[in-house]
Amino acid sequence: MSFGTVAQNGLGVDQVLNSNRFMKFYPNPATSAISFDFQRNYESNFSLLIFNFMGKKVYEVKNTAPRININLDDFYRGIYVFQLRDKNGLILETGKFQVVK
Repeated sequence: MSFGTVAQNGLGVDQVLNSNRFMKFYPNPATSAISFDFQRNYESNFSLLIFNFMGKKVYEVKNTAPRININLDDFYRGIYVFQLRDKNGLILETGKFQVVK
């Protein structure tokens, strides 16, 4: 894969990177709500944790559904980091999103 805007297979770099992810999340940046949708390998015993940029856990969903909608009314403006963990606590995926208000 090249480091330009288009990979050698003709897909955009974002498409290649997102094809290996368990879930997609949108919109980003978000204002009032954010959705997490599983793309592959969904298991109900996964947990989704959200941390503020200082590393404090601000939200957790255990035994996830295939689609998770989170209301952001109680979230402050800023960058948040999420982790998808399996039943043993192993981090399967991590990412970040921005809340703008």
